[in-house]
Amino acid sequence: MTLSAVIAHGCRCCALPVKELLNSTSFLPLPHHPYLQRRFPSSIFYSSIDNLKLPKFNLLLAGNFLFIRMQFWGGSGISKNKQMVEDLQHYGVISSKKVAEVMETIDRALFVPDGTPAYVDSPMEIGYNATISAPHMHATCLQLLEEYLQPGMHALDVGSGTGYLTACFAMMVGPQGRAAGVEHIPELVASSVKNIEKSAAAPLLKEGSLSVHAGDGREGWPECAPYDAIHVGAASPKIPQPLLDQLKPGGRMVIPVGDIFQDLKVVDKNSDGSISIRSETSVHFVPLTSRDAQLRGY
Repeated sequence: MTLSAVIAHGCRCCALPVKELLNSTSFLPLPHHPYLQRRFPSSIFYSSIDNLKLPKFNLLLAGNFLFIRMQFWGGSGISKNKQMVEDLQHYGVISSKKVAEVMETIDRALFVPDGTPAYVDSPMEIGYNATISAPHMHATCLQLLEEYLQPGMHALDVGSGTGYLTACFAMMVGPQGRAAGVEHIPELVASSVKNIEKSAAAPLLKEGSLSVHAGDGREGWPECAPYDAIHVGAASPKIPQPLLDQLKPGGRMVIPVGDIFQDLKVVDKNSDGSISIRSETSVHFVPLTSRDAQLRGY
């Protein structure tokens, strides 16, 4: 494992300059992560780049919080998806056996651009001012939604990008369920279909229980609604009403909300239709916006 510290501002965007990032935040509390809690007290704060005493493992700064940034190296480099998942389990990111099985089955290397290190715990650029989230964020969202991704259930992936998480959803809900991805860049839709065709989820795509569509994800995808699970891969200033409308009573949505400062929100629709919302962690995602705005660079 390399010992260099890497600062990455968020989960689906490129890193900002370190000093700019730290100057925008008065203090950086360590997260409530079991690995860090065993090694550092929660009262540790860093107020400037000069005072940042970096432990001898990689760190990921997501939003206002410091996280472990794991690089999955083995000797001269690792190329096995299974080892990536095992390392995520080792660091306490994955605790669910089902999530581990699905992430082992869907090889991340099939969903990142050629030549990029598929198994490093970092977001990757995929073109069109879009990225694929880091493995730890995919694992987090899958675990938050696991109960709502049971066989036969319906799932929606907004901002489906390369199709990785949509494929994971499809594997979890199975052939009797429905997994739909919505992406407003047609070229990404086309490439994501090709990625899925090379993956273990290919039969589900062929049978029709898995599909990817070009469209404005802020409007959801009514054709397959209502959904037991909705994942949104970009940050919205507020939760879009069409997504709330398409969420099934008893269902759950995971969505980053905010502008500069963002929280990953867990949105539960109760059986009576009322909404319960809690914050899971601080993050920084690219904005949930129009296709034209994204192509212009927001």
